[in-house]
Amino acid sequence: MTDLKTTVSEENTLSAKGYKLNKFIGEGAYAKVYLTEYTAREDSNKVTLACKIIETSKAPKDFVLKFLPREIDVLIRLNHPHLIHVHSIFQRKTKYYIFMRYSENGDLLGYVLKNGCVSENQSRVWLRQLALGLQYLHELEITHRDIKCENVLLTANFNVKLSDFGFARFCIDDEDQPILSETYCGSMSYAAPEILRGKPYLPKPTDLWSLGVVLFVMLNKSMPFDDTRMRKLYEQQMGKKYRFRSRVATVLSLECKALVKHLLEPDPGLRHSATQILNSDWIAMDSRLTTLNAVEAAALQKAKEERQKLSDIHKGPPKRQGDILEREHRESAYRPSEMIKSLANITKKKEN
Repeated sequence: MTDLKTTVSEENTLSAKGYKLNKFIGEGAYAKVYLTEYTAREDSNKVTLACKIIETSKAPKDFVLKFLPREIDVLIRLNHPHLIHVHSIFQRKTKYYIFMRYSENGDLLGYVLKNGCVSENQSRVWLRQLALGLQYLHELEITHRDIKCENVLLTANFNVKLSDFGFARFCIDDEDQPILSETYCGSMSYAAPEILRGKPYLPKPTDLWSLGVVLFVMLNKSMPFDDTRMRKLYEQQMGKKYRFRSRVATVLSLECKALVKHLLEPDPGLRHSATQILNSDWIAMDSRLTTLNAVEAAALQKAKEERQKLSDIHKGPPKRQGDILEREHRESAYRPSEMIKSLANITKKKEN
């Protein structure tokens, strides 16, 4: 394979685990993605996966010690039908291999560029799926921080899955208190005004702004604001100066326009949450979308249970200074450099 520089030893390691890298399909800042074939030892059936290979020796220290451990810590916790499913993760020397479900129909941006505006009915279905995934994440106190059309993947059945958790992080500290984000994350076109302002911000509402931009792009096949200059972009965001194409505006329902308005709300305190999206009049226009299926309901219930466990831990009796159990808990939960060493081989999880 000319696209992949692997040693014989690396190929043997992958082969022993049932993986064969077949084709280069994309790359990011510090990673490359390959189409991969997986064959389980007990089953001759082959499964097509995507493998994200991260070469830490070529990445900045900040990425290796902060962002990569966060991404892995988030990925191993996720199990939701509208979030990308991770098959397995393992480390070999300076490389991390993240094997994920392959999305046969590419990403949402490619779909819109090829097919034009997405119909209101289809946009409703996809936005609901993304809102459910975001509701699940936020229930776990995880924020994505890089929602954009390129990170919305389409499966063979044209369902959507949110992917790429490279900027994801937890929203609370070990005292169960909200953590403000200070990092400029994601793409400027999808960034909420509070991010562009350059001051610490609550991260959850920024995910909802980005989701509003995704919805606008689906409906209009264009960005809502001029992003050629940051100052102009910020002024347009604060002034709510977005407009649908005339041919789109005439056919969109009032309920749809109202939801866009609630998501592209410059005041994060007034912006709709994922739950408010799901309970909106626009989603209710299709009665089939107002109830969760069994898998969606189970995932949300599991997230609520995990969140309650976390709260119970934080509300427990205070530890004595120097308590060994407390120190071990803090090291495992909050020291990325230690956590990353412990992830040499994360076994395959069963997908719902």
